[in-house]
Amino acid sequence: MKIRIHVSLKPGVLDPQGRAVHHALEGLGFAGVEDVRIGRLIELEVADDTSDAALTDMCEKLLANTVIENYRIEKVGA
Repeated sequence: MKIRIHVSLKPGVLDPQGRAVHHALEGLGFAGVEDVRIGRLIELEVADDTSDAALTDMCEKLLANTVIENYRIEKVGA
């Protein structure tokens, strides 16, 4: 089973990479972009019987820094 983990910074956490992209977009003439937040996507291929609790455990122990990041688990094709 394919799993996608979407990780993003929590609201209020500074995002210097997003800020740099925002500045670059303005420099390239793209108007109307008010804010940019950068995240990451992690794709996993796991056994079909992998539990939701195990996926949550993976995220909280390794894949996301839960102090400053939120994550969302998506089961692809489910």
